[in-house]
Amino acid sequence: MSARPSRSSGSEAYDLLLAAIDSGALPAGTRLRESELAERYGISRTPVREALKRLETQGLVLHEPHHGAVVARLGYAQMTELYHMREVLEGTAAGLAATHATPTEVEILREMVERDRTLVDDPAALSGTNRRFHRQVYLSARNGFLINILETMRLSLALLGGTTLAAPLRGAEAIEEHAVIVAAIEARDAAAAEAAARRHIRNAFKVRIGLTTRQD
Repeated sequence: MSARPSRSSGSEAYDLLLAAIDSGALPAGTRLRESELAERYGISRTPVREALKRLETQGLVLHEPHHGAVVARLGYAQMTELYHMREVLEGTAAGLAATHATPTEVEILREMVERDRTLVDDPAALSGTNRRFHRQVYLSARNGFLINILETMRLSLALLGGTTLAAPLRGAEAIEEHAVIVAAIEARDAAAAEAAARRHIRNAFKVRIGLTTRQD
């Protein structure tokens, strides 16, 4: 029987910090002091240091003069570029999934949509299942390069903090948009699947702009 990984591992510290950035618990511009983070998450400073270095290589943490490590910011232009590329790539993934998804994968996607309908009033839970839905579409596309690019892009989305699914009515809208994507994939209609996925990301971007404007 293998031993469980130590809680003080660098990988676990990385997961904790990434989740905190993604949820908005560590918003953009937050100073990241090793000692404070170690105490906050109940881990030693060494794995925190390793995690910060990893996050820095991914562009999620920056070192600013006189401030040290801080959570990176995405300006409006960068956010626009990010969502534009996400629209293109998510659309491509959905179109490929319409060609390559197996009947079992289509069934899994349908079940995900139905499960999400029960979570419409729980944005935090819906955010997690939303990510799994999109990843399942990526996997069904059968293109490793595309998956890697989308997963890297997902890291940049963490800098925006929070979830658009918490906006009024957005959870229900997103679920129905997912249902349209799945229907197109099941029908083997690549053009419709791509169009539905692109529309889904455009709608998410509109909500994100609204959230950003209110925060400013």
